Amino acid sequence: MADLLLELFCEEIPARMQVAAARQLEDAVTARLKDAGLGFKAAEHFSTPRRIGLFVSGLPKEQPDITEERKGPRVSAPEKAIEGFLRAAGLASLDECETRADKKGDYYVAVIERPGQKTADVIAALVPEVVRGFHWPKSMRWGGGNLRWVRPLHSILCTLDGKVVPFDVGGIKAGEVTFGHRFHAAGEIKAPTFDKYKERLREARVILDRTQRKDVIWREAAHLAESSGLEVERDDALLEEVAGLVEWPMALMGTFDAAFLDLPPEVLITAMRSHQKYFALRDAKTGGLANKFVFVSNLEAEDGGKAITAGNERVLNARLSDAKFFWDQDRKLHLDDLSLSGIVFHERIGFLEDKVERTAALALGIVGPTAEKDVRVNVTEAAKLSKKDLKTSMVYEFPELQGIMGAYYAAALDYPEEVTRPIREHYSPVGPTDEIPTGVVGQVIATADKLDTLVGFFRNDIRPTGSRDPYALRRAALGIIRILVETQRKLHLIPLIQSNYALHESGHQRLAAALDKAEPFSVDETVSVLLSFFADRLKVYLRDKGARHDLIDAVFALRDKDGNPPDDLVAIVARVEALGAFLDTDDGKNLLAGYKRAVNILRIEEKKDKTSYVGKAVKKLMSEEAEKALAGAIAEADKAAAVAPKTEDFKGAMAAVARLRAPVDRFFDEVTVNADKKDVRENRLKLLSQIRASLEGVADFSKVEGG
Repeated sequence: MADLLLELFCEEIPARMQVAAARQLEDAVTARLKDAGLGFKAAEHFSTPRRIGLFVSGLPKEQPDITEERKGPRVSAPEKAIEGFLRAAGLASLDECETRADKKGDYYVAVIERPGQKTADVIAALVPEVVRGFHWPKSMRWGGGNLRWVRPLHSILCTLDGKVVPFDVGGIKAGEVTFGHRFHAAGEIKAPTFDKYKERLREARVILDRTQRKDVIWREAAHLAESSGLEVERDDALLEEVAGLVEWPMALMGTFDAAFLDLPPEVLITAMRSHQKYFALRDAKTGGLANKFVFVSNLEAEDGGKAITAGNERVLNARLSDAKFFWDQDRKLHLDDLSLSGIVFHERIGFLEDKVERTAALALGIVGPTAEKDVRVNVTEAAKLSKKDLKTSMVYEFPELQGIMGAYYAAALDYPEEVTRPIREHYSPVGPTDEIPTGVVGQVIATADKLDTLVGFFRNDIRPTGSRDPYALRRAALGIIRILVETQRKLHLIPLIQSNYALHESGHQRLAAALDKAEPFSVDETVSVLLSFFADRLKVYLRDKGARHDLIDAVFALRDKDGNPPDDLVAIVARVEALGAFLDTDDGKNLLAGYKRAVNILRIEEKKDKTSYVGKAVKKLMSEEAEKALAGAIAEADKAAAVAPKTEDFKGAMAAVARLRAPVDRFFDEVTVNADKKDVRENRLKLLSQIRASLEGVADFSKVEGG
């Protein structure tokens, strides 16, 4: 067996691209190895700021021989057809073919023996394909060549069992040489095997394993903080990013002017994190921010890092000086007086000012006219102030602080916490693990803001496609789902979408004539596509909690008397949970099997008779006790199931249909559906249609897998 080591060495790769690129390299190479019939024991990718690579162990030293059979024309075929077949198969004459026979007569078969290639030759052919076909979010060309890479590619290391696999990509020849740390290890490093590669890179001040680099960074940062009675502000995303910026991490601690502690802590943390990639520190006893920070250098300085620290302190103090200026200037403004007029939210949707008005109206519709006066006042004020901070200097400089700064500026004007907290939280949740807003007002405004965004984009047929979701619409829908389900707030989405759609109509008319005037979806189309989108997002949400996607389909397939799908997410989840629990029982499993049997018989007979047997079976045509018992059980189940949507007693509805299990089993055991008498047969088929209708009053069981 043989081991493959592959490294692509270049200028610094952006930190956010490294892990995905290393995975892409592994996927591309291993897929081609498998296609070539080369199995392997294990594959491991790795990345640092200046390299991505792959180690594949347990490869055979050559491909197995391949025998390929290619069916040719009939023996009696025209000569030109036979010549074309031989040419395509790479054969010189018919002597190299076999003659075989089938029902139609004799035909030629080319049996092509392909000896397996050496694994090194396969690798030499596939790696250049992978490199040239590599996808980067952004790439470049350099020099006079046509190879595109994220940054100039300097060298390729490729060895199999310690021997160089020779090939060339864009003038770069593969070898067994790599390079260590940019400053600590000048010159080439010979590394024919993976063990030698890791060992010699470590000696050259490169920690190859990303997890190890993260561990070193966190351990050193925590040690520095602890030595000063401080704690590091935990930030896994920042830790991941910094690990992609250094090959030999060295943590250092700096200090900034204590006067800047008067700034909101979010401003300090954002300035350190987003712009400088520094870790904030807190007092271990009080939890308050300290005027110190930890940063990570990519080298060991001779002076112990004093000059590097002083330089970073100067940079951060300048950054915080700017932030303090923005803070002081913004507080001179009156949040109420900041105008959003003329700001286009999106050219197909309208102005930001209109969005705020729609959000306020939608939020009031969500709380309802019976809500307490104070709640309605707070909802209106918070909604109308929610986007005002987008006009402040602080948010212009630090967009991550939108909402947060609005809350501070509103508090400075003595707005109550019932208004300031919702302003802060109305963008939440921004991810699957983010907290939802804590109060009713914040939850309502966050829901309204997200729903207005969804209606606006879906109304104009702007939807996520594949992995692309530039307007974070999936996140908005998931945010609404989480808020409603986790707080058990019951809302009917259809009327809210319809009322919001009407407001979009009037707002869109205010757009300048030069902006896009594409014809939007109708209100019914918008409702349809948006509810379908919510169904897809709900599947993701519930699947993460262990629910089955087919049960969600079964519930969403239901229709009310007006033909509308269910639109109360809380009720949908409750129905899915009840359906899942029911189908986990023996009664549920057996009744599902009975339903499928009834539906299959109906489908066959209705197709054969070219008619539908929907309708109610009549008692006078029932001669068997089993069919009479089934008819009575269906009537009782229908009564109980009809009450369920009103009382939302979905467990009770499932219990009601569960009582059909025994009568259905007995019916199929004792009754012949296709009776000799036409009227009896038709009556029994109608009884089967009643089974179908009764169960589909609870959920569309045709969508449920199994049975």
